[in-house]
Amino acid sequence: MTTVDHLRQVRLGNLRTVLLALVDRPGSRADLAARTGLTKATLGNLTEPLLASGILVEEPATLAGMGRPSKPLRFHPDGPVAVGAEINVSHLAVETLGLDGETLERRLVPADMRGATESEVLDRVAELIREVTGPRKLLGAGLAIPGVVHDGIVIRTPNLPGLVGSPLAEGLGRRLDLDVELDNEANLAALAHLWPHHLAGEDFVHVTADVGIGAGVVLNGEVYRGVSGFAGELGHVVIERNGVPCTCGSRGCVERYAGLDVILREAGRRTLNSLRKALDSGDPKAARAVRDAGEALGVGLATLMNLFDVPTVVLGGSYALLHDHLSAAVQSEMDGRVLAGGERHTRLLASPLGEFAVARGAAGLVTRRAVQQPERLFA
Repeated sequence: MTTVDHLRQVRLGNLRTVLLALVDRPGSRADLAARTGLTKATLGNLTEPLLASGILVEEPATLAGMGRPSKPLRFHPDGPVAVGAEINVSHLAVETLGLDGETLERRLVPADMRGATESEVLDRVAELIREVTGPRKLLGAGLAIPGVVHDGIVIRTPNLPGLVGSPLAEGLGRRLDLDVELDNEANLAALAHLWPHHLAGEDFVHVTADVGIGAGVVLNGEVYRGVSGFAGELGHVVIERNGVPCTCGSRGCVERYAGLDVILREAGRRTLNSLRKALDSGDPKAARAVRDAGEALGVGLATLMNLFDVPTVVLGGSYALLHDHLSAAVQSEMDGRVLAGGERHTRLLASPLGEFAVARGAAGLVTRRAVQQPERLFA
């Protein structure tokens, strides 16, 4: 490595340190110097290009205690943003995210995507993104799908068969003239609980359900994807060897007992809102359907917790909305099946992110990389 290359790497490393500090909270140059260990001169050299390019903004001077007034630096409210999009069986969702993690715009559109073709899906997603982002400068886009992906191509998605083999990242990127990264929706929902702030610690499983069930496994503050991207397929953990046939070709998979469509069918309800109203009114059929699903889910989650030794489970999406009626059955199975469960203090939490966790995680995939790889900000 030449001296020039070495100095460039040092500068990028220092810039990354400053950006990460600003993601945590705004601060004056003196405050940033104290938090990062960098000199004020170095901070000046690093932040001036960011101010000039509209990535950062300097607020009016404020006096706090003795000494000279400080001018806090923060990410510019009109600076570049990332967009995240979710393709789900029953809806499309889009969210734009600033570098500071603030949500700027979001939209969710109910849509039955089961029989849609690649072109139909991408045209609708691209149009939704254009409506939400308008003229804002975009850093890139993250795209989420309930299935296994590799190198921007859908490898497996049983509930959206028309998209198998599709290069969705390339197709959306071409429509928007934008860099697009494709990932599994469960992984991105888990990422939304890590970036820009840890909402459930550094080791947890985030699980959510629609027709299928997905789990994002987080170990040491990173989403664990496995060698081929198949990690976290909780929906296809077998809990009954000769059980109900599954779309994956196996039998007795968790999603055949705890998927949202199964819960609705067993409860005699057509929508999640209708189910929640029935539960709140004490309907015994609805309560039994949710309890049975919770028991099946708890068996599958106990298996994951025994394999990965994580202390926390986060219920997201529809499970978060059913948390009050679902959690007791899930926790009961986990308590009885997780090894040394009484000593390990396992936690079962409801996600605070609601129905936009996946789209937020998809946008966060872009903002996180922009901060960790600052050269992307000036590309």
